[in-house]
Amino acid sequence: VQLQASGGGSVQPGGSLRLSCAASGRTFSNYVMGWFRRAPGKEREFVAAISWSGGSTYYADSVKGRFAISRDNAKNTVYLQMNSLKPEDTAVYYCAARSGTYYYTNENRYAYWGQGTLVTVSS
Repeated sequence: VQLQASGGGSVQPGGSLRLSCAASGRTFSNYVMGWFRRAPGKEREFVAAISWSGGSTYYADSVKGRFAISRDNAKNTVYLQMNSLKPEDTAVYYCAARSGTYYYTNENRYAYWGQGTLVTVSS
């Protein structure tokens, strides 16, 4: 499956952005989808994941209550709504996909990756 992330940009602290990740190539609903991010000088880290049906979602503690992951299987797209953004949310955000039922926070469990979209939170 091929993934194309979009929606990044610059925003002030407290602002919002919505990232999108469009998938193509295989049956999108067969995949658990995740969002990861890499901040400057840091390792890539797990942000959120969503089950194939959209019925289950999972979040890193650092974004819980501020970010929301969702998917539209009819549009082959997964979203990450980011609210109350903080400067520490500045990073390149990647969408990822893995076949199967379970989500993982370990990036090595995801076989497919988008190219990344930059989010900058600064006043």
